[in-house]
Amino acid sequence: MQHLEESYDVVVVGAGHAGCEAALACARLGLETIVFTVSVDSIALMPCNPNIGGSSKGHLVRELDALGGEMGKNTDKTFIQSKMLNQSKGPAVHSLRAQADKQDYSREMRMTLERTDHLTIRQAEVTEIITEDGAITGVKTFSGAIYRCKAVVLATGTYLKARCIYGDVSEYTGPNGLKSANYLTDSLKAHGIEMLRFKTGTPARVDRRSVDFSKMEEQFGDKRVVPFSFSTDPETIQKEQISCWLTYTNEKTHNIIRENLDRSPLYSGAIEGTGPRYCPSVEDKVVKFPDKERHQVFVEPEGIHTNEMYLGGMSSSLPEDVQYAMYRSVAGLENVKIVRNAYAIEYDCINSRQLKPTLEFKGVDGLFSGGQFNGSSGYEEAAVQGFMAGVNAAMKVLGREPKILDRSQAYIGVLIDDLVTKENNEPYRMMTSRAEYRLLLRQDNADLRLMKIGHEIGLVSEEQYEALLQKEQSIEAEIKRLESTNVGASKEVQEFLEANESTPLKTGTTLAELVRRPELNYVMLTKIDKNRIELPWDVAQQVDINIKYDGYIRRQKQQVSQYKKLENKKLDVTFEYETVKGLRREAIQKLNLYKPMSIGQASRISGVSPADISVLLVYLEQLRFQRSLEKKGQEDSHERDI
Repeated sequence: MQHLEESYDVVVVGAGHAGCEAALACARLGLETIVFTVSVDSIALMPCNPNIGGSSKGHLVRELDALGGEMGKNTDKTFIQSKMLNQSKGPAVHSLRAQADKQDYSREMRMTLERTDHLTIRQAEVTEIITEDGAITGVKTFSGAIYRCKAVVLATGTYLKARCIYGDVSEYTGPNGLKSANYLTDSLKAHGIEMLRFKTGTPARVDRRSVDFSKMEEQFGDKRVVPFSFSTDPETIQKEQISCWLTYTNEKTHNIIRENLDRSPLYSGAIEGTGPRYCPSVEDKVVKFPDKERHQVFVEPEGIHTNEMYLGGMSSSLPEDVQYAMYRSVAGLENVKIVRNAYAIEYDCINSRQLKPTLEFKGVDGLFSGGQFNGSSGYEEAAVQGFMAGVNAAMKVLGREPKILDRSQAYIGVLIDDLVTKENNEPYRMMTSRAEYRLLLRQDNADLRLMKIGHEIGLVSEEQYEALLQKEQSIEAEIKRLESTNVGASKEVQEFLEANESTPLKTGTTLAELVRRPELNYVMLTKIDKNRIELPWDVAQQVDINIKYDGYIRRQKQQVSQYKKLENKKLDVTFEYETVKGLRREAIQKLNLYKPMSIGQASRISGVSPADISVLLVYLEQLRFQRSLEKKGQEDSHERDI
């Protein structure tokens, strides 16, 4: 029996947020790429919350954009509300969050894929990976068709052997009732890949007409919208925004949940997968925080063209009769009508310690992986992993050096390093607290940190790159001018300081010193800065932050310098650690298991102590000394021969 057979450079399995970024990266680098999806209608689907960004996640999206990804651009085209979070705090934790129109987001991303040269979209289920001598040679679909390739990116999301559950209802389907993928797991296991079973969940969607918004707090977007993408002109996205709403659970809600815990598959044992600690179901919240009198419920529109509303904060897998009772106990939802039940979803994913920092499997050459399939949660985490997996698959096919972002360069680096270095027993979620150098890794400077790398990869245009260089020069020149411009204790200056409740001057000072005052900023000083030229808003922002936080930034740069020393001490990934005297047994086991690429990475492995790192450093120094002696001996021998 004959079957279809075709050849491509790269195969991407899955077309969610990870798969889209992976496929676009490979195709834009000129590689013939095919992306498989169980349903073309589910490309870039948002099966859970209808928003992009948020605390730390906004950082990821802006970093992705600076590198040449698509999520930020797509959000700017399709958002219905946008808000900068944490503005009362320092710039390190400012995070952009946008409410997207779900249908528009998916439709727009699909159109982007369809218009991209070298990219083919195929609706089919991939059931096998094909290898020869431990290296990828292709994939096989359910129909028996074979697609030969040089690299594969797995981005299956929550679809592998997916099971949706609420109460005693259990269906083997993917999100939103879409087809699950039931065969690929067995092929991966046959190739020695360790699989895990994780779970996530989603709240009910309700009919807008059945919601009483008069009992809720209206949540508005920002008056001035900041775009996600550095390529988006802010003036083009200032528009009328759709409101969201805030209400709360209460003691009646909590009692309904407690009385029905025995009917929750989370507590009855019907759900086997491990759920995300930082995005718990409402049942979990009530059980784990019994003293809390109420929990927030965000009522958010799914889009402009639908009446469906998303009940953020009330994810659940309780039976549908309990869901109705629970939701209707909340202020404003007394007569609510459910459009789609809340449910939990179990799915197969991998133990991410099997991946290199490039997101290539250690045991299968040319097989890469990204997204929720790596044991993470969230659209943003998925997208950046898909992008990096796609980029490194392309680098491998093109014979170029891989791209690895470290913890001092990007939140993306923190995310991937945590996944491949630390033990993750639950879906991983990005948080600002995970980043040691978060004052340097702000969302506002993502372009300054990463756009050069995007240009090196080949996904940032020459025009964008030149604009970046000009921006850098403008920031540097303006900071230098402010540091060298003196102002005296003139009447005008003293009146300005008094009007802004700032301490009057006794002697002269520089404009930069005035910017450093907590109650003042760069923009405010326009009134007394006579030689100022008008600068773009983003340049002015960088000038203000860099001057105001100069001391802290210098300190973090010194910390990064120390960190880099350990990262630059490379380890042989084929090394057997039993040969190093003085290492503890647990450290030997963990080092052999993870095969770290550097001393820095080894130091972050659970079970490897600072004492073990000291032993490794001494061993490396002895090895370096021994090799230098051997080299000198060879040179002396060569001279004698001459």
